[in-house]
Amino acid sequence: MTQAILTPDANSQDGTGAHSDGQSRKVFVKTYGCQMNVYDSERMGDALTRDGYQSVDTVEAADLVLINTCHIREKAAEKVYSQLGRLAKLKKQRNAEGGDLMVAVAGCVAQAEGREIIRRAPVVDVVIGPQTYHRLPEALAKARQGESVVETEFPTEDKFDGLPKTPEKAIRARGVAAFLTVQEGCDKFCTFCVVPYTRGAEVSRSVDRILGEAERLASAGVREVTLLGQNVNAWHGKGADGREWGLGELVRRLATIGGIDRIRYTTSHPRDMDDALIEAHRDLPELMPYLHLPVQAGSDRILKAMNRRHTAAEYIRLVERIRAARPDIALSGDFIVGFPGETDEDFEDTMRLVREVNYASAFTFKYSIRPGTPGADMEGQLEEAVKTERLARLQDLINEQTRAFGRECVGKVVDLLLEKPGRNTDQLIGRSPWLQPVIVDAKLGKIGDIVRVRITQPGTSGLFAEPAE
Repeated sequence: MTQAILTPDANSQDGTGAHSDGQSRKVFVKTYGCQMNVYDSERMGDALTRDGYQSVDTVEAADLVLINTCHIREKAAEKVYSQLGRLAKLKKQRNAEGGDLMVAVAGCVAQAEGREIIRRAPVVDVVIGPQTYHRLPEALAKARQGESVVETEFPTEDKFDGLPKTPEKAIRARGVAAFLTVQEGCDKFCTFCVVPYTRGAEVSRSVDRILGEAERLASAGVREVTLLGQNVNAWHGKGADGREWGLGELVRRLATIGGIDRIRYTTSHPRDMDDALIEAHRDLPELMPYLHLPVQAGSDRILKAMNRRHTAAEYIRLVERIRAARPDIALSGDFIVGFPGETDEDFEDTMRLVREVNYASAFTFKYSIRPGTPGADMEGQLEEAVKTERLARLQDLINEQTRAFGRECVGKVVDLLLEKPGRNTDQLIGRSPWLQPVIVDAKLGKIGDIVRVRITQPGTSGLFAEPAE
């Protein structure tokens, strides 16, 4: 869970966030879910800043509470309604004191629930989906006139055309590592997943717009960029040479931008991992040796029921090709246990695949029904106790592999981008090439520096390092 950071518009007359009607409006943003939601909150923040809002750290200080929601977790909608119930009490109190409070719900729960949110929670003034948040200022203006606004269609215009450029001051406030969305939506229609229904069809941003945003990030001091997409390696677009580019070609072009020293991307689908992208991992030192490549299950029968359109053997062969190109690459994955009809043998197939691939890290989940998805209507729904037991066994194995990977890092010399202060004032934290947090002495450099370090020991949630000789 992340609170988005908003900063006063660098182009406003006085930088105070004063609104054109003379009011000073304040917003509190809560973000749930994936990195793309974090990016979306930042872009909504840019639009609100231009509209005269300033960020505050508490709900009580806000004139607007914006909740950017995620629909991946079980009972996500109910958790949103619970939070809205608490906001209703605050809004009633604010009204009794002669004040006002607006509430907006954005993101994938907003897209899935639509007008039902306002029916169940009249405290909400605006419901806005992931593809229409560029209309947020206009939706709020309508709501201030007493209208309940629901924006959940998939518009024909590109939402990025309607968003303001992020002010340099805001980019600097967000740090030296930044997210950059290059692709949205999904055409895969995995039977467990709501993304095609909440994010829409696969859409790729143009090369020019991606490069323009990356150059602005670099000019504001960003040194690491993570490219985002629901199926990020499905990105494609016409390059400067007139040819159709894939993500591999795009990464090569981004690596030529001065100041961008490190590039990552997430989340990938095995079916979209082409030769050009694998070769980029082989050739580009700027492309970090870390890859999140979800497989979800190790049983071909379950993979077919999930509509993943690849087999376990095909996935393993792909991993072998990637590791042949970049031997030091660290792999991460996603796994769902307890999918409808999963037998003990199916689950053991997943455990065998995990042992064979040997992950540096992974995210594991119990299958949970998503209304409207094909999986929700499948026979063979498993009991919760079975799913819980299998998840614990899988997680134990993943934890064992993660700890082993941390131990293998000890003694390695790596370049570390210093990103933020540590818990102690004499420490700084960076990310290893393999995405682990690394703690070093603050005397080693300042935030934004890339320093050479030797990993000395693994910790409970990261690594420790010292200056390399």
